[in-house]
Amino acid sequence: MSTANIRAGRTTALLAALALAAAAASLDTAPAHAAATASTTLVVNAGQSFRPVTHVATGSLYGLADASTPSDSLVEPIKPNTFVQMPAGGHQQPTGDILVVAPEAAKAGAKLVDRLSDAYAGWPYQFSWSNWFSLVDQQIAKVQASGIKNLAAYALWNESDNTWLSSNGTFEDFWTKTYREVRSKDATTPIQGPSLSDNISDMQNFLQNAVATNTVPDILAWHELENSSKIAGDIATVTTIEKNLGITPRPIAIEEYAAPSQVGVPGALVGYIAKFERLGVHDAELAFWNQSGALGDLLTARGGSPNGAYWLYKWYADMSGNMVTTTPPAQTGIDGAAAVNSAGNQLSVVVGGGSGDSAVVVNGLSSLSALSSKVNVKVEYTPSPGRTVAVSGPTTLSNSTYTVSGGSITVPISAMNATYGYHIVITPASGTSLAGTYQIKNVNSGLALDTQNSGTAQGTLVDQATPSSSTTQSWTLADAGSGYYKIVNKASGLVLGITNMSTSDGGTALIWGDSGTADHLWQLVADGSGHYKIVNKNSGLLLGVTNMSTSSGAQVLQWDDNGTADHLWTLTAR
Repeated sequence: MSTANIRAGRTTALLAALALAAAAASLDTAPAHAAATASTTLVVNAGQSFRPVTHVATGSLYGLADASTPSDSLVEPIKPNTFVQMPAGGHQQPTGDILVVAPEAAKAGAKLVDRLSDAYAGWPYQFSWSNWFSLVDQQIAKVQASGIKNLAAYALWNESDNTWLSSNGTFEDFWTKTYREVRSKDATTPIQGPSLSDNISDMQNFLQNAVATNTVPDILAWHELENSSKIAGDIATVTTIEKNLGITPRPIAIEEYAAPSQVGVPGALVGYIAKFERLGVHDAELAFWNQSGALGDLLTARGGSPNGAYWLYKWYADMSGNMVTTTPPAQTGIDGAAAVNSAGNQLSVVVGGGSGDSAVVVNGLSSLSALSSKVNVKVEYTPSPGRTVAVSGPTTLSNSTYTVSGGSITVPISAMNATYGYHIVITPASGTSLAGTYQIKNVNSGLALDTQNSGTAQGTLVDQATPSSSTTQSWTLADAGSGYYKIVNKASGLVLGITNMSTSDGGTALIWGDSGTADHLWQLVADGSGHYKIVNKNSGLLLGVTNMSTSSGAQVLQWDDNGTADHLWTLTAR
């Protein structure tokens, strides 16, 4: 798209088309407590690289407003690949002149696409044959005189299926004449198109004409503004047309991507990143639905602060080396992208779109000598409070040591939120395991995890009590692998569990013999402030205190993560 307000009609139509999907997505945010299954598991093959890291999806349409908006400190950390901007002196937007923003793009290492049709105002464009070729000639002359080195392509038009009026003749005739005009003035800069919207049904006619007139674009471009699940099908359709017409396969540019309801939402954007990488897309740019100069709505406003999605792209930008294969369970739901650095001692995964208890299975670690035995696994997330809400940075969920078995590990993500983005970083083990003996105190009450009346018998309930040196307040975290611990009471030797293996809110905590059941396994999730959420593997629920009580003797139980302070605990070594 080229403007936010003029395209209100199209935005409304898209939102209506996505209404049912959005309603379904809202249901996905409800907590789920079942263990991860094949349908909620992303598989990564660390030993199967398929392309160098190029950050193909980090560009945006009108992501830059002027020479300093957004600031370099916001642009450069996400390592943008390509920006699509309007011609020098263009009228489609009040900001975004390609020659004005070129220096800032160059400092960030980004390329530029000059969308020639945006020389015009209006939607549809206020096009006229009487001045079109003079505008094209003037634009090329200005670009050549400027000496910019990061021009990637000329895009001749934008969304002919929405903006080309039949009163002007056929779009194919326009393309043929304009292509030849550009080539008469610039014989080398790539030309891309046809820049169709989501409806690529005209691609057959367009390419037939292009073959017949020897005006096949150097880069095939269109837009994906509905859902990432249709990308694979669209690419298959276009590549089949190429093959049938005898066209040498062209690089693919997705000049605009993501629906209005998806921009700024990290969980929704992960699927686009993953599929663009997996399917070999050359470059892809976040759509412009709201404001220019907001990096495709990764900022709260033009030149504003980072929102939750910004940190997803920062993780993506931090990838280096080679992309490695990721396999999602389906076209929708959990998906992700992964890379191994050139030294082979770091695997980075961005993942999201799943709901409930999920997991990332990492295979192929045996092919990386630095990661073939014990590894440190950091899991963090970036939330989705809204496109216009600032997020200061990611939150760490866990930092654990895993033992690699058969070249594989499984990293659980309890109660995944479909709108959040998640990041897994695997490095050589660095002794960050929490294994050890601690006094465990509740942040809300300041009281210590204890057994009722200091009991040591199997089945004794667990409560909170005034901190003391009692051995019933000493708990040993025994590393159980895959990021989980058994919490063993020092006085009794029994393990912390849940009565009758309940998976319901209010299930009471007790001590019991180690019978190997899943309710005896716990994940400790750091909140970034020195506190931990203690999550039961069996139920996905958090250890808390009845009614947020601050009284000694109050029952300890499990409950949904509703953000209360009684769900936070501190560890003090004993």
